[in-house]
Amino acid sequence: MKTASPMSAEEAVLLFAHGSRDPEWARPVEALRTRIAGLTCARVDLAYLEYCAPTLAAALAQMAGESIRRVHIVPVFIGQGAHLRRDLPALVDTARQAHPELRIELLPAIGEQPEILEAIAHAIASRIPGEPSGTAPQQHK
Repeated sequence: MKTASPMSAEEAVLLFAHGSRDPEWARPVEALRTRIAGLTCARVDLAYLEYCAPTLAAALAQMAGESIRRVHIVPVFIGQGAHLRRDLPALVDTARQAHPELRIELLPAIGEQPEILEAIAHAIASRIPGEPSGTAPQQHK
C-alpha cells in the first residue's frame, strides 16, 4: 500500500551505490529500490559509481530527458569515505552543469542516519544469543 507522499510526479529518488563486478551484489540495492517505490509516489531509480549500470551521469541524463525536474540523490553507503567526500560531489557538479534544468539534491549517506544505525544495531544484536550487557560500546578514537 502506498502512503501519501509530498513528492510530485516531477520528482525522483536516485539511490546511488558503489557497484560490484559480482551481479549478485546488486540484489539488496534493487530490493531497497522496490521497497521505497512501494512507499512513495516518486520515481525511484538506481545509479552506480562503478562496475554496474547505469552510472550517475547516465541515470541523470535519462531523467533530464523525461519529465523529472527534481532529483534526490541518496548515497547507499554506511559512511562518508573518499567516494562520497570527493567523487560523488564532483559527479553531481558535472551533472548540474550538463543538466541545469534538473534540481539535484545530494542527501547524506543513508548509513549515517541515526535510525538506520539503530536498525542495524538491533538486527545484529537480535542474532546474538544472551542478555544485553547494558554497557555502551567503547568509541574508537
